[in-house]
Amino acid sequence: MKRVKIKTDFNSLCKVFFSTIIHSMRCVVANDHGAVSLARRLTAHLKERGIDVNYLGTDKEESVDYPDQAEKCAKEFLKGGYDFALVLCGTGIGISIAANKIKGIRCALVQDSYSAEMAKRHNNANMLSFGGRIEYKEEPEKILDAFIDAEFEGGRHQRRIDKITALENHR
Repeated sequence: MKRVKIKTDFNSLCKVFFSTIIHSMRCVVANDHGAVSLARRLTAHLKERGIDVNYLGTDKEESVDYPDQAEKCAKEFLKGGYDFALVLCGTGIGISIAANKIKGIRCALVQDSYSAEMAKRHNNANMLSFGGRIEYKEEPEKILDAFIDAEFEGGRHQRRIDKITALENHR
C-alpha cells in the first residue's frame, strides 16, 4: 500500500471541517412588524455563517399578530430538519410566550451572549427570541453566535428538561 502525504496547514483543515458542520445547519425564522429590521440583520448573519434559513416572517411594517408568527415558526420547526428557530417581535416577550405554549418548543428570550449560551448549554433551547425595539448592550449577532456555538451539556440538565417536558405533557 502506497502512502500519500497531504500537505495542508491546521487552519485550512479547521476551516473545511467547521464549514462542513455549519453549512449543514438549518434554521427557521419568523417575526412580526416590530422586528422587521432586526430579522433582516439576523437572517443575513445566519446566511453569512452558511446556515440555511427558511424565512417565514413579514418584511412589512403593517401590523401582524405575533402569536400567529410564533405558531407558524414553531409548527415548521417541529416538522423536523431544523437545528433551531428564531422568533422576533417588538420586545421578544409576547412571541416567546406564544411559542412556549406549543408542545415541544423551548424558546428562550435572550438579552446577552451569556443568557444565549446558557439557553443552549443548560436548557437545550430550540428557539430564541429577540426584540426588534430593544437596545441590546452587545450586538444581537454576537448573542446569536453564542447560542449557535454552544453545546447542550446533558447530565443533570437533561433531568431538568425531562421535568419541563413532563409539565408540558400534563396540560
